[in-house]
Order: sequence, then structure tokens, then C-alpha cells
Amino acid sequence: MGLFTRRASTPTPLDNVDVILADLDGVVYAGAQALPHAVDSLNRARDGRRLAYITNNASRTDASVAEHLSELGLPTQPDEVVTSPQAAMRLLSTLIPAGSPVLVVGGEGLVVEVEKAGFTVTRRAQDDPAAVVQGFSPDVDWTQLAEAAFALKVPENEGGIPWIATNTDWTIPMARGIAPGNGTLVSAVHTAVGRLATVAGKPETPIFEEAVARFGARHPLFLGDRLDTDILGANRAGIPSALALTGVDRPKHVLAAPAGSQPTYILSDLRELDQPYPDAVVRDGIVTVRGASVRVNGADVEILSEGDEPIDLLRAGAKAIWDTGRAIFGFRVPERLYADPFHRP
Repeated sequence: MGLFTRRASTPTPLDNVDVILADLDGVVYAGAQALPHAVDSLNRARDGRRLAYITNNASRTDASVAEHLSELGLPTQPDEVVTSPQAAMRLLSTLIPAGSPVLVVGGEGLVVEVEKAGFTVTRRAQDDPAAVVQGFSPDVDWTQLAEAAFALKVPENEGGIPWIATNTDWTIPMARGIAPGNGTLVSAVHTAVGRLATVAGKPETPIFEEAVARFGARHPLFLGDRLDTDILGANRAGIPSALALTGVDRPKHVLAAPAGSQPTYILSDLRELDQPYPDAVVRDGIVTVRGASVRVNGADVEILSEGDEPIDLLRAGAKAIWDTGRAIFGFRVPERLYADPFHRP
């Protein structure tokens, strides 16, 4: 991973990047409010490069997201926002005829994209929809979930209709804390019908591929807060990634990240985007990041030096554990290594 590549100099995560692709919830904002340092950091980062956004949140339109970002101080046009409903429509267009009725479980962000794609929106299973599309909205209730279950009662391999989920994020960062996300609601329908949805958004690659093509990115960097969707998806798409510890995933999740979900960079917050990113030096089994040193000794992860910055200790610990290729439950990890002094919603 680029996170631990030894270099002659110490570049920043933004060096050679032409397009920044940022997640929203947990990276830029939590609920309606901008996260600390996010707006100033992104405005600095866009100097000399393009700034765009990829979001799994299907509750709002690209236009409303762009308006919200602009109000926060990040001037944004609707076409600079790539949403999971847009990815879902690209997928759905390959599965059912244009103009078909689609049962929508979700809010305005999904409804608008279904209609823009030329399909007819219905909320009732008795209207014989050609597919079910499900996305997050705070207004999704039992009735919508039940209608989806009724429409999906026949398995697809037995002639049933397609079921597309915009995303399956289990949680969503809000101003008051972490709340259930679309994955929780999709799971409720799955439990009722015994079927699995096809996922259009992160961590699947189409949403990343659309973003790269739309913005003509040659050297993109993706910013996310979730290992299982943001970082896994970026890795699958071959895009370097930075995990910001401002949203869902915490230091303990970083230490436990499997190979496919390990980020290129680990950041306390977005201020570190334009700061020199330290090398991790490995010598005699000891991983050192600036003043922090960690080694794995059998089943024990040992802190030899904490250094001056908590983020460097986490980076060193992650490198030491990841390099073993072993699962985290095989180690005794000191609590200090997964201490969490970082901002979270």
C-alpha cells in the first residue's frame, strides 16, 4: 500500500492528485453541519485540482447536495456530485425496458433519478413493478418496506423482478450521533423475503468508475470515513484513498482492517491532506512512524514509543499488524494503541 512506501522525500497526500473525490457523511458534514476543519481544508485542497463528491446517501438530489455544500462554503455544481441513485439507474437501465414502473423505497433523491432515467415511480406492489429500487431516507417506514417485500416474494431466478439497493451502509453519521443506515433497512426486507439485493453504490465499482470518467481523473484521490464501503470500493476501483477519522470507523477498526479495506493514508482530519505524510520505517521488525514505534512479538502487539502524535502511533500499529497478514483477534493489543482522541460526530 502507498501508505507505507519508503520515499526519498516526504510528499503530502495531495501530491500529483488532479481530482479529489470526497465522500460526504462523516467526511464533509454530519447531518446539516460541516465537520471541523473540513470546509477550509477542502477549499485549500482544490487549488490546482478538481474537487468532486461521491455519496451513498440516496435521500437527496445532486442539486440539493450541491446547494448544501455551497451554503457550507464549498461552491459546488450539481454535476460535481455523483450519487448512488445515479449508479442504480445506470444499472437498472441494463435490466428492464425504458418506461417500466419501478417500486421505489426511499425519498426525493431516489425518486428524481428514477424519473430522470425514464422510469415510472410507484409505491405499490399491486402495480406490477418491473423492479424494486431501495435507498435511504429518514421517511422510509414499515409500509414502504412491506410493499417491497410483497413485490419481491418470488426469487429472481424463478422469474421474480430485480431488486437494487443504492447502498448497504449499516450506519449513517448524524449531528446527534451514528444512526441506522440503508443497509439496516435493506436487511429488514432481506429477512422477510430471503433474497439479496444487487448493490449499485460503494463498495461496488460502477459509482467510482462513473466519477473518474465524468471528471476525467488521471490521478484521483478518494476521501472516506468507512473502511467497508469507501476504502474497499476505492481499492477495488484502483484509486488511492485516505481514511479520515471524523466519521464512522475508529482506530480499532483501522487496526482490524483486512487487506482489501486498508487505506493508502490515515488522517486525523482533513487538515492533514496538505501536510507531509510520514514514511513508516521497518527495521528489525520494529515499525516507526516519526516518534512512534510498534512491533509484533508473537501474539503481542507492543508499543515501544508512543511518539508525539496519536495518529502516528495508530499508523505504526496498523502497519505492524497489517504486515503480518493475520486477523486482529489473533493478537493481544494494548488499549493505548486503539485510544480514540480523534473527532467524531
